[in-house]
Amino acid sequence: MPDIVIRPAHPDEWEEAGRITVAAYLADGYIDSHAGGYADQLANAATRATEAELLVAVENDEVLGTVTIVYPNTPWSEVSKPGELEFRMLAVSPKAQGKGLGERLVKAVLAKAKEQGITHVVMSSSEKMTAAHRLYTRLGFHRLPERDWRPIPDLPLLAFAFSHDLNP
Repeated sequence: MPDIVIRPAHPDEWEEAGRITVAAYLADGYIDSHAGGYADQLANAATRATEAELLVAVENDEVLGTVTIVYPNTPWSEVSKPGELEFRMLAVSPKAQGKGLGERLVKAVLAKAKEQGITHVVMSSSEKMTAAHRLYTRLGFHRLPERDWRPIPDLPLLAFAFSHDLNP
């Protein structure tokens, strides 16, 4: 997918980014409904774009993937601490999965952190998201068990961290 561009989402792409996020989580069995509960948060890309930073992967003006970049102590942060960058809601359209877009989106987050001189990137993921865990491990993330948490009693989330070496 050489013609993919990863960039901040434009306002006219927010709705599609939300739709893709819900579709990806639904297709992979991480949510069980298109609406209600967490699906409503996933769909709300417009709010994420204004309260955090929403990136999209675009090919020929079609949004195929998205990720939300979050800073500590902001409305969307979950596990980040001061001096860290966090990402959430990584999603690739079901029709574009398996083509490396998830990896490219995570690498864009890592590049953003490095560009800003931020050496630590963190995130949390459902224990069911084993394919994502393999991606994170392959990219150099390690488990951060002391930050594991449960947003609701029956949903354990595993924390991961990546550390940039900013030395030349």
